[in-house]
Amino acid sequence: MTFCMKTTYLGLELSSPLVASAGPTTRTLDGLRLLEQSGAAAAVLPSLFEEQIEHEQLALHRLYEYQAESYAESLSYFPTMPMYGVGPDEYLKYLEEAKSAVRMPLIASLNGASPGGWMRYARNMQDAGADALELNIYYVPTDPSESAAEVERRYAEMVNNVSVTVDIPLAVKLGPSFTALPHFAQQLASAGADGLVLFNRYLEPNIDLDSLQIVPDLELSSRHEIRPSLRWIAILRDTVTVSLAATSGAHMAEDVVKLLLVGADVVMMTSALLKFGAQHLKKVDEDLREWCVQREYRSIDQLRGSMSRANCPDASALERGNYMKALQSYTA
Repeated sequence: MTFCMKTTYLGLELSSPLVASAGPTTRTLDGLRLLEQSGAAAAVLPSLFEEQIEHEQLALHRLYEYQAESYAESLSYFPTMPMYGVGPDEYLKYLEEAKSAVRMPLIASLNGASPGGWMRYARNMQDAGADALELNIYYVPTDPSESAAEVERRYAEMVNNVSVTVDIPLAVKLGPSFTALPHFAQQLASAGADGLVLFNRYLEPNIDLDSLQIVPDLELSSRHEIRPSLRWIAILRDTVTVSLAATSGAHMAEDVVKLLLVGADVVMMTSALLKFGAQHLKKVDEDLREWCVQREYRSIDQLRGSMSRANCPDASALERGNYMKALQSYTA
């Protein structure tokens, strides 16, 4: 029996639901080529950070103002902005080169917390050949007077600002901490989002006990981390019409199957590719096909969403229904 692996994400026709998410594996042309050869249907490029854009704007401002300052040394009091690998111009150049190096769709990525120069660079990414754009909003609310509704409105405004700037599809990558996610998802869709990526693994701080400094600490995902995505994609699949991508924790074909069953259009991977290499995608692809054919599925479309909340025999299992059962099974 012939099995069709094709899927649609953000309006893009993809050869399979396996997508390489942003990370070291998508940072080089050789890496992108290997991913495509190994079966990646699309790839998300590493993010261009808001801080990189601000750094470029600040440097340009200093250049223009240098001759106008009587005491130019005062400019040295500006804080030094950190560099994240490449600047905006280098990013756009890499995007253009990547479009010539591979045939699979490429999704550019913007990461930040305020509108800043996003709109201009979003348009530049489109002009450089990006097939879609992923907006990775990393905002940590620390003001106790700022309500959850105000945070959500901030997100929606940023999405709307970018969506009216570009003509290519726009996905929004979210963290799992929003209080009323179905309502918020509808807000983002109304603001112009064509898809949601669930869920982001934010870089969490740690403390170095020797230096007594707060330091970044990044660990690769583990397989149990698909569970928040599993629950919320199952719930959202029947309440929003936008594309849904699952990310964080998908390492094996079994993880991909579960996420497709609840309604994901694509499943994104990074940690598994760092652990096992880009060619791990071939194994995942083969095992996914075998699982589906053995159970007489004919296509990804037939599989997708068949265990969403609306199609689940006991929808309470996605809410509180399994809570006591899980606790009892553990203590037993």
